[in-house]
Amino acid sequence: MQIEARIERFADQGRCVAHIDGRVVFVRFALPGELVRIELDEPHERKDRFWTGEVVDVREPSTLRVSPPWPLAGSSAEGGGVGGADLIHVSLPGQLAWKSATISEQMRRMGHVEINDVPVERIANDEAVQGLHWRTRVEMVADDEGRPSMRRRGTHVRVPITTMPLASHAELAVMGRHGLWNGGLEPGARIRVVVPEPRMPQSEVVQTNGGQPGSTGDEALLDAIGSNYAIQIEGVTIAGSDELRETAIIGNTQFFYHVDAAGFWQVHRMAPLVLPEYVISLARQAAAGTAAPVIWDLFSGSGLFTLPLMSCVPGVRAFSVEGSAVAVRNARKNLSDIGVQRDQCEAQVGDVAKTLKHVPRTLAHPTVVVLDPPRAGARREVCIRIAAADPSAIIYIACDPTSLARDTATLTGLGYALTSIRGFDIYPMTHHVETIALFTRVNRT
Repeated sequence: MQIEARIERFADQGRCVAHIDGRVVFVRFALPGELVRIELDEPHERKDRFWTGEVVDVREPSTLRVSPPWPLAGSSAEGGGVGGADLIHVSLPGQLAWKSATISEQMRRMGHVEINDVPVERIANDEAVQGLHWRTRVEMVADDEGRPSMRRRGTHVRVPITTMPLASHAELAVMGRHGLWNGGLEPGARIRVVVPEPRMPQSEVVQTNGGQPGSTGDEALLDAIGSNYAIQIEGVTIAGSDELRETAIIGNTQFFYHVDAAGFWQVHRMAPLVLPEYVISLARQAAAGTAAPVIWDLFSGSGLFTLPLMSCVPGVRAFSVEGSAVAVRNARKNLSDIGVQRDQCEAQVGDVAKTLKHVPRTLAHPTVVVLDPPRAGARREVCIRIAAADPSAIIYIACDPTSLARDTATLTGLGYALTSIRGFDIYPMTHHVETIALFTRVNRT
């Protein structure tokens, strides 16, 4: 069923809102102010509170609309349909506006905090490559012919692809060298390619022809990459290494990280530089004037934030918690590599909420808490335990504005005020956004 409607505003999950006969409709590939024709998803005749649909024709386009730089990720009506880039039809300035509006709306609705015009920062060089070529980790699936493919949005249909425009130039170079696009894989096999960004000047400006052999600049990239990459099929590394080496320059110091190829790491090639730089600046300010500050680093992974916290905050002692045993083993190795002893930083593996019940007495009262939880957020029990420890500041790194807003409501109810909030567009062409919020303890009488 098709209908015509005027789009009203941004919504979450890469959709916009329209109303039809009093019913809310969440519309994909739309923009506020547009007059569009919408194909409603099935089933649409139930008496649900809302419907969903997708634009099939734009009668009056927004000035924020652009031709998708990756058409395959655009609307089905334009020959697209694969997932992974739901803002591909939006200009880069429009994407920042969308993400700012989403953060503000979720904080108002779920966090009960009124914030207008949340700043969202674009990562350096993303505009020069049109918001493409940022992913250092890509996951695909082999189609019935054994070729890399992506699933058509909302279905199990596998659409073959011959390149991945969101992948970094380094990833494309590795995939090209190994002939990944040629197929020959087991149908249905899960494909994961991980290529840490080589921190060399050429990698920031090199242009390729989509990862095909012989691309301009590929040889220089491949020389810099060496064996520091992984191609995994069904979780088994068939080329490269199981353990990778990530590099980040933070506060004029270069840090090296051992990272599991199958584990978590920030996916944008520049995120491991940009996010810690900002977090460390907040932590230094919050710990200023404290002779021997204690910092908790929760959901700490392989130590992306732990290492610069130990190096850049004077006199600090730290307590970190992470659920992945492999990540904690790597974090301990990474800390040891920069000379941090266990009495300076205790890195524990375990459920964060449960582990915070048994913090060593000397680390039980943090000056600052840094947390980078998964998409579901920290949740209420963790927030309660953080507040009970009475830190003067909480630095919350969030990959989902809704989860951040929910936890904001909990923290403000526990005596903390939201002092600052900033977005970082480390997921261009998608509705996702990284948000860093600073909470400070309200003076108590």
